[in-house]
Amino acid sequence: MNYLAHAYLSFDHPQVLAGNLISDFVKGKKKSGFLPGIQKGIELHRSIDQYTDSHPATKEAKQVFRNTYRLYSGAFVDVVYDHFLANDENEFSESSLFEFTGRIYLVMESYLDQVPPPFARMFYYMQKENWLFHYRSVWGIEKSFGGLVRRAAYLTESDTACKIFETHYQLLGDCYRQFWKDMKPFAFDTFHSLLNPGPGNLS
Repeated sequence: MNYLAHAYLSFDHPQVLAGNLISDFVKGKKKSGFLPGIQKGIELHRSIDQYTDSHPATKEAKQVFRNTYRLYSGAFVDVVYDHFLANDENEFSESSLFEFTGRIYLVMESYLDQVPPPFARMFYYMQKENWLFHYRSVWGIEKSFGGLVRRAAYLTESDTACKIFETHYQLLGDCYRQFWKDMKPFAFDTFHSLLNPGPGNLS
């Protein structure tokens, strides 16, 4: 899952949200330097990623990117899943997505002095260009593919990924729907397990 899904699966807990969004910028046991709730968010993110990678629908979705992008196929699927989540009428309307992304940016602003500097630099552009909302559009996803390629050590182009995305749009949407019906309850249960005996201890 990519940033929109990780934000959504933080279930409106501010510290968990912060940890969930910065997790890829925190290596190994370095999470111990953060507030308890942020640590829980990092753990939640890692559990979500493991579940995502092992799900049969994700494995099927990766196949359409694998011949061209090999080990990066999962990264493209993560972005694709955010597109279908942003357009999932069971989760968002266009207006509610816009409101949700605005809330996410406001919450994250209050934690920028506690997050890794590389995330803070990226967040500036995420907020300025409203990445989370623009995952809703094909244009936004294709721009995200370009950003993925720029950050990757061994990729040189994203045009092929864009064509694959458009060609296999129905299949990828079906994979998302199969995956999401399992992911959402898994993430909710994991969230509550991590916060046990309750979010009040993490305020």
